[in-house]
Amino acid sequence: MTTMYDVPANALIEAVADELEDRLDQPDWLEYTKTGSDRELPPEQENFWAIRSASLLRKVADNGPIGIDRLSTEYGGSKDGSTRYRVATAHRANGSKKIIRVALQQLEEEGLVTTAEGEGRRITPEGRSLLDNTADAVMSELDRPDLERYA
Repeated sequence: MTTMYDVPANALIEAVADELEDRLDQPDWLEYTKTGSDRELPPEQENFWAIRSASLLRKVADNGPIGIDRLSTEYGGSKDGSTRYRVATAHRANGSKKIIRVALQQLEEEGLVTTAEGEGRRITPEGRSLLDNTADAVMSELDRPDLERYA
């Protein structure tokens, strides 16, 4: 059986995002919210919420139990005052904890993630099954050659 570790992360996240797009509701405030204090603009991707939720599900499965603080560190970046002018040395900035928290709450409502008291979030058997089944589908697509290229 193929697991989430057997396929490339970006291919798995895109496939899981397609699965989650109908199951999760994007908040209304997302179009105005930056993903961290190091960003200048809100995300421009059409399906950003599904992609971020799929990425969170994979990170919880890989590193769980994991808390929101650790996840915000992983989604953070370099804050250097301005992207155009370098007037000071760069500093570290965390990602938006609200985006992470709300996405994890939605994943909990779907039964894919659960809260471990005092430890953080942990993947459920349903979440692991979703990741592994999607990884199996991604692996079968990766193994299949593109026939149009050879025609």
